Amino acid sequence: MSALPSDLELSYLREKLTKPVQATLSSLKMLDVGKWPIFSLCSEEELQLIRQACVFGSAGNEVLYTTVNDEIFVLGTNCCGCLGLGDVQSTIEPRRLDSLSGKKIACLSYGSGPHIVLATTEGEVFTWGHNAYSQLGNGTTNHGLVPCHISTNLSNKQVTEVACGSYHSLVLTSDGEVFAWGYNNSGQVGSGSTVNQPIPRRVTGCLQNKVVVTIACGQMCCMAVVDSGEVYVWGYNGNGQLGLGNSGNQPTPCRVAALQGIRVQRVACGYAHTLVLTDEGQVYAWGANSYGQLGTGNKSNQSYPTPVTVEKDRIIEIAACHSTHTSAAKTQGGHVYMWGQCRGQSVILPHLTHFSCTDDVFACFATPAVTWRLLSVEPDDHLTVAESLKREFDNPDTADLKFLVDGKYIYAHKVLLKIRCEHFRSSLEDNEDDIVEMSEFSYPVYRAFLEYLYTDSISLSPEEAVGLLDLATFYRENRLKKLCQQTIKQGICEENAIALLSAAVKYDAQDLEEFCFRFCINHLTVVTQTSGFAEMDHDLLKNFISKASRVGAFKN
Repeated sequence: MSALPSDLELSYLREKLTKPVQATLSSLKMLDVGKWPIFSLCSEEELQLIRQACVFGSAGNEVLYTTVNDEIFVLGTNCCGCLGLGDVQSTIEPRRLDSLSGKKIACLSYGSGPHIVLATTEGEVFTWGHNAYSQLGNGTTNHGLVPCHISTNLSNKQVTEVACGSYHSLVLTSDGEVFAWGYNNSGQVGSGSTVNQPIPRRVTGCLQNKVVVTIACGQMCCMAVVDSGEVYVWGYNGNGQLGLGNSGNQPTPCRVAALQGIRVQRVACGYAHTLVLTDEGQVYAWGANSYGQLGTGNKSNQSYPTPVTVEKDRIIEIAACHSTHTSAAKTQGGHVYMWGQCRGQSVILPHLTHFSCTDDVFACFATPAVTWRLLSVEPDDHLTVAESLKREFDNPDTADLKFLVDGKYIYAHKVLLKIRCEHFRSSLEDNEDDIVEMSEFSYPVYRAFLEYLYTDSISLSPEEAVGLLDLATFYRENRLKKLCQQTIKQGICEENAIALLSAAVKYDAQDLEEFCFRFCINHLTVVTQTSGFAEMDHDLLKNFISKASRVGAFKN
């Protein structure tokens, strides 16, 4: 692949790329699979039918995709039979993978051989492709030319997530258990030895009584995040990619002690580097850094977690894959950043792009041009009923009702409000007015409520979501109440934690109350120094201290 332009040209590109990104419906809706070179072999008609896709292989020359009819097709060089067709013949025309007919894909990952590990929506696991190190988990070292159902030690388990390293495989079950198999020269299957593992084996040790919520693999290492937000690591550590402060391999799971007190939500692994995303939207990175993939501004390896600074916006998604040295992140405001090896050039600090999703970073700048996750593609050639309704919200041309809030109008449609909301079904029944004045709630909150009735979603700051939570409680809109709680959880930080806890108590949102309380306990030192804590309601403060004491927050 060719390198990026010269420094002068790059500065011009940077100026073009750093214009503010507006996250519109159209930019969030459609993912253009045509950005991956391999899809140039498909016709426009075939591309329109694609709903899921994964591009893989040493040169991004293989692809598996599903269609609107839940059929699975494969295309490409077919190295080691990785297309699962029963042969090793390459194909420039899509061929249907009949052996998985009727199966719906939940998640998929690939190794360097390549080998494929796929989980269905029913929790079954299928593997095929390169198998010299038993990475298919079927007990042999023969390449798998067709998908093989892997049931040994997994027969009563429902697999919810899969991850592949170069030649090893990892799966997560619905009950929070992790199973590994394959190449084990550096302890990457977590068994305590360096003997290859031919069939799925549960990873125990420190994880024995833990509930794992997400997993990831580097080339020869593994990561697991447990429900408390702790990160456990094992395998190869020559570049410090385990974050343990040294470069010694780790044959069994070990907690990343440097993240003590930090709650991690997601983990992503590159070739030899690791990214984690915390519950506060902060990213930490460690491991190899020869291409700037840690985003620290230099090319020095780091064996301890190091914060990555991306403006002041909260990060909601991190992206990396074990076959590249590229990193990407997306912020709450819809901005996408990339760093590391980007089309041959080393980008040592997060660089703002014009993309609307992290997937496009890997399509356009990663070497090879592979996908970092299974893509989900929505059609853009037809407006569904839901999409049509979204477009009509606050449209004065078609509305027959206006809400006057804080001196501003919000345009709506009576019939839709009656259909969507029990409150409006009764209040608008005999009401022939075309203007309704509203003083109980603020304009942003009431507009968000009406927009929710058209879109089934909300887009608010956590503080504004508190006001919407009040409205949802008042109108008995339970689903909206849950969405508000979810928004508040994603937006909680040390500064607003007490205010959000108070709101959860006020509106009897017990799940949210417990979440905010746990957040305050995990960040107790900083939270108790905020103005929100100083101004805390006396009764709430008394209950907080009592509850915190019961969970051992004040023990030495």
